[in-house]
Amino acid sequence: MKPWEESLREKLDRFYSWPSLYTFKFIVPSAKVEEVKRLFPAHEVTEKISEKGNYTSVTIQIMATNSDNIIEAYQSVAGIEGIIAL
Repeated sequence: MKPWEESLREKLDRFYSWPSLYTFKFIVPSAKVEEVKRLFPAHEVTEKISEKGNYTSVTIQIMATNSDNIIEAYQSVAGIEGIIAL
């Protein structure tokens, strides 16, 4: 396990009672939005395009059963070039 994963797990378990609603916020190159949405097919996605249209703010809420669900989601989006997790 990577140090950031252990640190995130500790914080999530300290501040959340599972199952819990968790909100992801990402800044994504606009051309990659569909790639992000495919990783969360069963969840509602809210998008807001930047003024110039180059980037899109993506907000996704999921009902997570434990901190591992959150860490796995972050790991899956990490492979998307140019994504920024907030």
